[in-house]
Amino acid sequence: MKNLGPKSREWLASVDIYTLDDVAKLGVVETYKRVKAAYPEKVTLNMLWGLQAALLEIPWNELPTDIKEELKRQVGES
Repeated sequence: MKNLGPKSREWLASVDIYTLDDVAKLGVVETYKRVKAAYPEKVTLNMLWGLQAALLEIPWNELPTDIKEELKRQVGES
């Protein structure tokens, strides 16, 4: 998946998420929450940004600040 490294893809697979279609169906917030619950000390908001950016087909570092803030609010990390 674009914007995600091998470790992130491994963590996603461990919670049965393999494709961007899987992420789209589940939603980026729920996807992030599942991976964060499985790896609480390792997963950061960067994964959330990467997932959203991948769905938007943009580089992770071009994700607009307003989207980041809304995602943080949705996962309860604002």
